[in-house]
Amino acid sequence: MAKARDIGDNNSFEMGKPYYCKECKRNHTKGKIYKEHLNFAQFKSQSEEDFEEEDTELTNDKYDDEAELIEAFDELENDENNSEFENQFDDNIDIDNEDIDNNGGAIQESINAVKKLPGVGEATLNKLIKAGFSSLESIAFTPPSIIQDESGLGEKTTTKLIKASMEELNIGFKSAEDVWEHRKNIARITTGSQELDDSLGGGVETGSLIEFFGEFRTGKTQIMHQLCVNVQLPEEKGGLEGKALYIDTEGTFRPERIIQMAEGLDLDHQKVLKNIVFGRAYNSDHQVLLIKEAANLIKEQNIKLIVVDSIIGHFRSEYIGRGTLASRQQNINSHLHDLLRLCDIYSDLAVVVTNQVQSRPDVFYGNPLKATGGNIIAHGSTIRVYLRKGKGEQRIAKIVDAPHLPEREAIFSITESGISD
Repeated sequence: MAKARDIGDNNSFEMGKPYYCKECKRNHTKGKIYKEHLNFAQFKSQSEEDFEEEDTELTNDKYDDEAELIEAFDELENDENNSEFENQFDDNIDIDNEDIDNNGGAIQESINAVKKLPGVGEATLNKLIKAGFSSLESIAFTPPSIIQDESGLGEKTTTKLIKASMEELNIGFKSAEDVWEHRKNIARITTGSQELDDSLGGGVETGSLIEFFGEFRTGKTQIMHQLCVNVQLPEEKGGLEGKALYIDTEGTFRPERIIQMAEGLDLDHQKVLKNIVFGRAYNSDHQVLLIKEAANLIKEQNIKLIVVDSIIGHFRSEYIGRGTLASRQQNINSHLHDLLRLCDIYSDLAVVVTNQVQSRPDVFYGNPLKATGGNIIAHGSTIRVYLRKGKGEQRIAKIVDAPHLPEREAIFSITESGISD
């Protein structure tokens, strides 16, 4: 931009009169905001245009994805404040300090593995971590569209990351013998009832989504509370020595009940309560969001059990009428797959949900009750358990669907100290 002092040999001028500009070699008039000079400055010489064409061609060859180009510029801009950025980044993900539990080493190892993927810089790594993709498994098992939406990365960048993660994890075909070896080492959480455990093949297994459905007062929430306590037990006593994450959609979580169950097992109830991460979902969108945020807590907090009580409540109240049925089912389907994906990413994690029932008016003989959610929830659940009332404190659990278990019934009781035979 031409300056007023750049005029004449004696550096003097008068307002409103023309003066000579040395930059564009033209006369300008002070007080007209250099309009003529601005027009001249916007003009590009032939050499500048040639240079820009050449630079554009080079850019197009190197970056065929606009998002990648933007990301590259972001990284260059961040380099100016590199030390400040690194300090902030370390504050966000640093887990090698005394305030973090023993799982810190595993978290840092997962993050380092992601950082070693080709094309992952500090900016990309930060986006992935904030979106909950801090391990190779979380990237490899998640659909590209979800990674793009939640992290803001470009389509081709995401595709490259997924492909590289799958190669690192050696994901592909394997023999049934390898699958069997993995299945033999699956951990399980005791329900407190030996008979119910036997019907489940030894307890609530990890790497699966277990659904308990039934009408009110059949013990669904009681079993959820009991599992949150039992998951903290040592492995030899039927636990996983981990924490529980409890998402309450109906307002039925009660710490008092946790205390009773902990004292029934001679456990320190304060420690047991501290090891349960609680989240209250106030609507279906909030419920979905809590599950997405849970991905960042599982390794950091040593979560071994996720409970959703109940999975259908908010969806059932917010989507009313046949016109909203398709939208409701699709959202439930996506929500279930978020939970199933966590099972795939963390093989030592168990996911347990409760479901409501509805009455079928067209059934005159037999049981008129059926689980809500239709085929979407039926197909999404690995194991389905139907609960109904028995005599007094007794409840009856029936395995109605499981890929490896026969249909059978188990009788258990709900006592003051928890679930028992």
